[in-house]
Amino acid sequence: MIAILALFSRPGSAQETTILGLDLPPDALPYDQQVYRIPCNNTANSITFDFSVSVYQPYCGSNLFNDPLVTFDKAQNPQPGAAESWSVAADGVTWTFVLRESLRWSDGTPVTAHDYVATFRFSASPDHAWDFAWYYTFIDKGGIKNWDEVIAGKLPVEALGVRAVDDRTLEIVTKGVFPPLPKIMKYAFALQKKALETHGPYYNNDPATSVSSGPFVLESFDHGFKVVFKANPHYAGYRPPRLARIEGIYLSPATYFIAYLNNEIDTLNFNDLSPADFATIQRDPELRANYLRPGLIGTDYVFFDAHSPPFNDLEVRKAFAHAIDREAIVKGIYGEIKATPAHSMLMPGFPAADVQGQLAHYQRFDCGLAKEHLAQAGYPNGAGFPPQVMWLRNENPGIASVYQAAAASISQCLGISIQVSNKDNKVFMDALHERPTGIALGAVAYSIDFADPINLLGIWVSSGRHSWRNQRFDAILDEASNLMGDPQRRDQLFRDAEQLLVDDVGGAFIAHRWAGDLFRPTVRGASIREPGPEGTYGNHSGNDSMWGDIYIGAAQ
Repeated sequence: MIAILALFSRPGSAQETTILGLDLPPDALPYDQQVYRIPCNNTANSITFDFSVSVYQPYCGSNLFNDPLVTFDKAQNPQPGAAESWSVAADGVTWTFVLRESLRWSDGTPVTAHDYVATFRFSASPDHAWDFAWYYTFIDKGGIKNWDEVIAGKLPVEALGVRAVDDRTLEIVTKGVFPPLPKIMKYAFALQKKALETHGPYYNNDPATSVSSGPFVLESFDHGFKVVFKANPHYAGYRPPRLARIEGIYLSPATYFIAYLNNEIDTLNFNDLSPADFATIQRDPELRANYLRPGLIGTDYVFFDAHSPPFNDLEVRKAFAHAIDREAIVKGIYGEIKATPAHSMLMPGFPAADVQGQLAHYQRFDCGLAKEHLAQAGYPNGAGFPPQVMWLRNENPGIASVYQAAAASISQCLGISIQVSNKDNKVFMDALHERPTGIALGAVAYSIDFADPINLLGIWVSSGRHSWRNQRFDAILDEASNLMGDPQRRDQLFRDAEQLLVDDVGGAFIAHRWAGDLFRPTVRGASIREPGPEGTYGNHSGNDSMWGDIYIGAAQ
């Protein structure tokens, strides 16, 4: 059915080279056959290839046209990306990033610090209303100087704490001492200043105006049918591609797995696999051998508008938290290949995570206890509890089924009515960011951005994305995020903060997801086929070297 990975030479053929002059591995197909086929969602409401334009409405194959300032290795340690080095001044807030000298756009012009300044200013502009603007806010002292004031329209974009010292030197000033700053630059992608000013932010949507500093350029784009990227002949970054082309084929997500089995696509992400698909993979040794899991990648949880009835009552939130049968959901919906039950935000293996299970009792499944809490809130056996709608963020069928199961578990235990509504990305995010929020009850599948507890816990601070407030939690995270030179105290502060989060039920946590991708055995490369931390395989979070490493090998 599917060949197990093996390496084979091409008898009698000379070693082939890429468009950039790099040798292909001996087992690789000829260069003109180095074509990687990926599935694209034909139902998604997408608008751009560029992260700095929209994070939650990306086209298939986004971020192939840019290199981030900083990338990660397989263990999520920061590594040089577009920036060859970085440093912080004695004041602790002035950071300097030096760009690689050789970087070029596909039109032959150099990539400069001015491109990054223009991108940061565009992303912070209130006129743009970037859907990821919260990311550079963090907490009181973290994030980019004046970011909050600029996105709120209180200061001009020129006041942003980002400037070009010269063509290769970018300076970023933070609001206060913020040690994780290099890690958050994993998402500092540059738009070309000239193209942005000439053609507007959507210039990469058209091959006629598209310009790339990343490993690929846009060859053709027939939205809803097919998108083709070809290797960038001007690329001079850290991940020169072995592939000649990437072809994105638009399909219904419900048919992705069938397309993979029919050899129409070369890969499939875990988010797009249904429970039935996972069952098939687990039964088939060859499929199982090519489903590669790089580690725990995110946390799925339910959140509340804790300012408004009925969820302003802690007893109601505790009732919901104790009414979710996480173990049954993991076993019956995710499958153990995909997740492990969660009682807190930080997943095992993440810094400061509760690996001993000391927080588990705060949100353990106990229907009797859940009913007691709801009765104490004035709703015995669910009597009088207002019907609820649980909003989802344009989730695929696999993840949506998780939240449907969570809603069913709560409803059946507490005797209340919960409907599940899968919303468009923009509709969801706009309502989430409203103050007061437009979502009373919602759910999120949240994936890590970088390996520091401030990433996953920072979204829960009062200035974050959720309408839950705990002043003690804010104070602890404020101290921890800016603490230097005392890693043990910093670790304990994050643990204390998470205990507050789970006890006060900022969110009701369901599961920690394993990342994973199903690759055709002919898709090879050290980035996915050689082991990472703790013997994990696959495309590790933040380690985007894959695009400079994978290639198509000869079949058995």
